[in-house]
Amino acid sequence: MRNIVRNTHKYLSFFISLQLFLWTISGIYFAFNKIELVRGEQYRLTESFPVNFNEVNFSRSDVYQIKAIKRLDEIIFVVNASKGTEYLNALGTPVSKLSKSEVFEIVSSSSTLEPIDLEEISESSKGSEFRGRDLPLYKVTSLNDKDKKINLYLNVFSVDWQTRDKINNIFLKIFSILALVSSISGILLFFKVDYKSR
Repeated sequence: MRNIVRNTHKYLSFFISLQLFLWTISGIYFAFNKIELVRGEQYRLTESFPVNFNEVNFSRSDVYQIKAIKRLDEIIFVVNASKGTEYLNALGTPVSKLSKSEVFEIVSSSSTLEPIDLEEISESSKGSEFRGRDLPLYKVTSLNDKDKKINLYLNVFSVDWQTRDKINNIFLKIFSILALVSSISGILLFFKVDYKSR
């Protein structure tokens, strides 16, 4: 009975260590990978635009953040208020959703990507790439200069490249390395690797 418990514990520990090892390797990739590459900023063309706030003709009392974004030839405002996020023009009127041709034009003019397909996503699915983001979204399938398909998930009112949080901090890197050491030591203990005998 004692050997059954010991062997069960040994093999269970091995498989848990192996799973932790695989999770840790994928986690280390994301911890040490620049978030700018995940966002696709290497394809983005830098662009600046002037904003004339004298032309802004609306006022709100429930706003805690306003961001100006260029949308083709128009400046729109992303207004974060107590009721949620709104996309308004300079008069305070809600802007309409981007059309397929407008999305293609924005992606082509603001990046080095060539858009080839567009799909509107209105329902979240399990394991989706855009989890945690407000729906609806546009999934824009594009080609880079090496003809590799790149999926962009864009807001239906504006193209925003800054929607993913920065997750590669020093604590994540430290704990990733500790988890890697822990999983490797578990695998080595399974095979009873003795460092002193070598």
